[in-house]
Amino acid sequence: MTEQRTDRPDASRHDASPWWWGLGPIGGALLVVAGVLAGAWVFLELPGAPGESATGYYGAARVVAIGLVVGGGALLGRGRARGARAEGAEGTRERGDG
Repeated sequence: MTEQRTDRPDASRHDASPWWWGLGPIGGALLVVAGVLAGAWVFLELPGAPGESATGYYGAARVVAIGLVVGGGALLGRGRARGARAEGAEGTRERGDG
């Protein structure tokens, strides 16, 4: 039989989440705006834009996509929580508790 070692650090405390995790809807909107601005920067060929425009558009599109996913996910989570609270409040009214 093998014994489990208890002197190892707890694996549940390790933060393996990506950098954009937890930004919320405002952070998502800011990422979308930053991606659009980066795309415009590449389009206008301003200083610092990559020589290959496809690379710049690809990077800008990735930032926009991450912003849309983060913002949309945060808004959906907020809407679900609001709906659950509303259902809970209606349940207390039906029982006569509130």
